Amino acid sequence: MYLYFETEEGISITMKSKFKNNLIVRNIYAIVRRTLTRISPFIASKVIYRISKGKALNLKEPLDFNEKIMWLKLNTYYKNPLVTMCVDKYAVRKYIIECGCEKSLNDLVGVYDSVDDIKWEELPQEFVLKCNHGCGYNIICDDKSKADKQEIYAQLSAWMKEDYYLNYAEVNYQFVPKKIICEKYLRTNDGLLPNDYKFYCFDGIPRFVLVCYDRDVELKLIFLDMNWNNVKIGREGINDGIQIPKPASFESMVEYSKKLSKGFPFVRMDFYDVNGKAVFGEMTFTPAGGLADYYSDYGLQYLGELIHLEGE
Repeated sequence: MYLYFETEEGISITMKSKFKNNLIVRNIYAIVRRTLTRISPFIASKVIYRISKGKALNLKEPLDFNEKIMWLKLNTYYKNPLVTMCVDKYAVRKYIIECGCEKSLNDLVGVYDSVDDIKWEELPQEFVLKCNHGCGYNIICDDKSKADKQEIYAQLSAWMKEDYYLNYAEVNYQFVPKKIICEKYLRTNDGLLPNDYKFYCFDGIPRFVLVCYDRDVELKLIFLDMNWNNVKIGREGINDGIQIPKPASFESMVEYSKKLSKGFPFVRMDFYDVNGKAVFGEMTFTPAGGLADYYSDYGLQYLGELIHLEGE
C-alpha cells in the first residue's frame, strides 16, 4: 500500500479555497500563473498575491510575514547558489554535512536522473521516493508488494516534467537540477508516520515550531515556542486547547536548526522525531509560496517583525 503525501500544506489551503470545484477556472489560472512567471516573477507574484489575498502586494515596504517572504524570494533568495543548494532535496545533504549535522540525515537508498534509472527490483520493501526540485513531490510506500509500479513511475515522470518554480513564482527552485531520490521509510515504534516539526528560524535563531501531527488520520497543526508553550499566531482552529508532548530529540532539532539556518533572514527547518532521533526533512525558504493562510492577522504581523530585510 502507498500514498502521496504533500508537505506544503499552505498553498493547497489558500488556492483551492478560492476556486472550489471549478476545475476549468483553476486550470486557466494555473496557465496564467506559469506564463506570467516566465515573463516576470515580480508581476506573477503581484497577481498571485492579489488573487489569493484580495489586496495588493507591498514590495516597497513589506510588513507582514507573507509580504516579507515574497520580498526575500524576489530580492535575496533568487539566483542565490546557497539557497538553490538548500532547497534541492539531494544537494542539501552536502550542506548538512558541511555544517556538521550529518547525523540528522535519513539513509539514502538511491539517486536517479530519470525514472528509467530506477530498478524496481532493487528498491526495499518500504521506501520514499522524492523529486528534488519542489515541494509535495513525495511517494511514500510502506509495502512494495501492494504498490502499483507503473502508476508510481507515471507519477514520477509527470513530476519530472514540471518546472515547479512556475506554479507560484518560487524562483528559488528555478535552478535546481532535477533528480529523483529514494530514502529510507520512516516510522515510529507504533508503526505510524512520525510527527513533523517545522522550526521558524530568523538569522540563525529558532523562535517557534509548527508541529504537524496525526498525519495518518487527519493532519493537525499547532504552534509552540521554544519553551513548548502554545503560541497564538495561527488562525482560528489551530492550537485550540491542544497539548502535545515535546519530542525526545527536541534539543537536537534546536541545535541543528541553529547551525543550518545561520546567515539566512528566514528559513524554516523541518525535522522528524523517529523514536528519539532527529531526522532532517527539508529547508523551506518560502512556506506556502508566501501565501499561507494558517496564521492570524496578529501572527502575520508578529512573524513579519522578526524578519529583518536589507536596509531595515
